[in-house]
Amino acid sequence: MHPHAPAHEPPDPRRWRALALLGAAQFMLILDVTVVAIALPDIGAGLALDRTQLTWVVTAYTLMFGGLMPLGGRATDLFGARRLLLVGLTVFTAASLTAGLAGGAAVLIGARMLQGAGAALLSPAALSVVATAFHGPERNRALGVWAAIGGTGSAVGVLVGGLLTAGPGWEWIFYVNVPIGLVLLALLPGALPVTARPTRRATLDVPGALLVTAATATTIYGLTNAGDDGWGAPATLVPLAAGLALYAAFAALQRRSAAPLMDLTLLTRRPVLTGAFLMLVATALLISSFFLGSFYLQGPGGHGPLATGLLFLPVAAGTALGAHLGGRAIGGVGPRLVAVPALLTAAVGLAIPAADTGTGTLSLGLSVASAGLGAGFVAATTTALAHVSPGEAGLTSGLVNTCHEFGGAIGVPVVSSIAGSSIAAGHLAGPGGLTDALAFLAVSAAAGAVAALFLVPAGRPPAGAPTAHLH
Repeated sequence: MHPHAPAHEPPDPRRWRALALLGAAQFMLILDVTVVAIALPDIGAGLALDRTQLTWVVTAYTLMFGGLMPLGGRATDLFGARRLLLVGLTVFTAASLTAGLAGGAAVLIGARMLQGAGAALLSPAALSVVATAFHGPERNRALGVWAAIGGTGSAVGVLVGGLLTAGPGWEWIFYVNVPIGLVLLALLPGALPVTARPTRRATLDVPGALLVTAATATTIYGLTNAGDDGWGAPATLVPLAAGLALYAAFAALQRRSAAPLMDLTLLTRRPVLTGAFLMLVATALLISSFFLGSFYLQGPGGHGPLATGLLFLPVAAGTALGAHLGGRAIGGVGPRLVAVPALLTAAVGLAIPAADTGTGTLSLGLSVASAGLGAGFVAATTTALAHVSPGEAGLTSGLVNTCHEFGGAIGVPVVSSIAGSSIAAGHLAGPGGLTDALAFLAVSAAAGAVAALFLVPAGRPPAGAPTAHLH
């Protein structure tokens, strides 16, 4: 994406300081996915939001993050990483303040969309700086730190969400970003390494970004309506059909574009398509289980937000442990023999609370499932990237990252619709629909394991194959 610095140039002395500050910014973006899950019941009670509105509080962020991230990567090429970083961080910080001040659904969901847009500008630019400021073995160490931020942010997010919601109130899950964002805006300009201005004038495919985001938003609208109107109702089928039409229009535009937002020819390759599919499934299962678990624990489970955050800590830790074990195993046995057991483990874990819903079984089951899904993330990225050339690794990684965000954006409205009236704002709701939704996730994980058995290429990845770093 950017030309590497000549080998004779000494490394920038500010690179580690820049990594620390950019890591803090990225940490905020990742934390904002799970921190909201714990606060959802309190947000619903405080603003009198219904099930559909609560679903959009989660999906608006991941939708914009995933839909606009390819545009953010292109904009980094066009305008430079430094400028995009500061613009994205400014938008994210201002949107966080707006979300905390929101007095109703429209302002809160709009602010969440702006947060996602800011994140989509900030994240690719930050990773670009990290990738170009470090060279040789140092780059691998820096990217390793970057990759670890994702799992840590998810784990800390559930605890921070519980502490802030139980303490000063749900508004502070958004307010806490404001002082951090302002400090980073003050410190980053002096810490960013000096890089050459972009020499390749990339075309910014705004219509493509708007089309793919609108397609996903329309699809999510139809999926969410299914919970109230039924899966065969016009209010469900018309938006779903419109979403498919918009996806088709996006694909047609990308084929004709001289500088497409996504190189869709990558999806004609079985490993890339399979890796993107696995990432979509694994993320949908993980984020959906957080969503359902939060409502059960703070509904029929009778727990407060702090206890819920603590109960989710082993779930978040399970994801990191699974990713670690999957990463160690995949070089020896290959992605197929990691992906299939990983998804079967997730299916067993999700089946535990579906069969016998309670606080203990939910925490145990989701912890087991998350360990499987953590390994599934590694299998997804390795499958997608193992057979692409180094020059295509960036494009493929961007595609996998987009599927990561879209997985959460699509999975939550599906389980929300299945759970239906079990998800209510501000009062305890029965567990029946939540049990049905967990059973659906367990079956989906098992189906994903069967698909992985036939789709994931056998054998070990090639030596020296590139690896993806989420976001």
